[in-house]
Amino acid sequence: MEEILNQLGGLVLGSVPTMILFILLVISYGLLVRRPLDRLLAERRKRTTGAVEQARGAIAAAEAETTVYEDKLRKAKAEIFQARDQKLKQWNAEREAAIEQVRQATQQRILAAKQEIEQSAATARTQIDTTSAELSSRILAAMLPVGVTQPEEVTR
Repeated sequence: MEEILNQLGGLVLGSVPTMILFILLVISYGLLVRRPLDRLLAERRKRTTGAVEQARGAIAAAEAETTVYEDKLRKAKAEIFQARDQKLKQWNAEREAAIEQVRQATQQRILAAKQEIEQSAATARTQIDTTSAELSSRILAAMLPVGVTQPEEVTR
C-alpha cells in the first residue's frame, strides 16, 4: 500500500505543473476570452433589444401618424361632402327660384292672354249684336212689303 501511495504521490507531484498550467489556462481563458466575449454578447443583446424597442417605438409612432392622417382624411372627406351638399342645396334653391319665376311669368302671360281673349270675345259679342240687329232689320225690310212699317224692337 505504501508503494501505491508513493506512486500516487509521484503522479500527483508530476501532475502539479500540468494542474498549474490548466489553472493558468482557465484563468487566462476567463480573462482573455470569456469576459470580452460576455461584454460583447451583452452589448449585442443590448443593441438588439434596443433596436427592437426602437423599431417598436417607430411602429407605434407610424401607427399614431397613420391614425392622425386617417382622422384628417376623414375630416376632409366630411368637409367635402358638406360643401357638396351645400352646393347641391344652393343649386336646388336657385333652380326652384328660377322655376317659380318662370311659373309666375307664365301665369301672368296666361292671365293677360285670358283677359285679351275675354276682351276679344266681348268685342265680338258686341259686333255680333250690332250686326245681328242690322241684319234682322235688313231681312225684315227685304221680306216685308214696301208700305209696312218695321216694329221698333227689331230696329233696336
